[in-house]
Amino acid sequence: MKEYIITVNGKNYDVVVEERGGGSIVSTATTPVAAPAAPVSSGDEGGSISIEAGAAGKVFRVEAPVGTQVKKGQTVVVLEVMKMETPVVAPKDGVIVSIEVSEGQSVDAGDLLATMD
Repeated sequence: MKEYIITVNGKNYDVVVEERGGGSIVSTATTPVAAPAAPVSSGDEGGSISIEAGAAGKVFRVEAPVGTQVKKGQTVVVLEVMKMETPVVAPKDGVIVSIEVSEGQSVDAGDLLATMD
């Protein structure tokens, strides 16, 4: 069995491919996984970037507490989505201004996890 993450129409899917006899693929399974956070600007936060959950899950770990200088692609929060650790990453270089969740908290897709400047 091999596992892949495939993006279709902007949504990421965890795909498990199983081979049986003669090397032919006979079954696949897909489950959605969290995508990297997309920047969302709200006018009242002075240009802050919102980091949102890409899928429903549970907050497994906060890796970048308030005040942390992060680089684009650096993990800010790790969600547990369908029993898999799924990183939510910074969409650009900046500083974490707020963390809006705590470890163990359940979140839905689109929920605010953190903000950054």
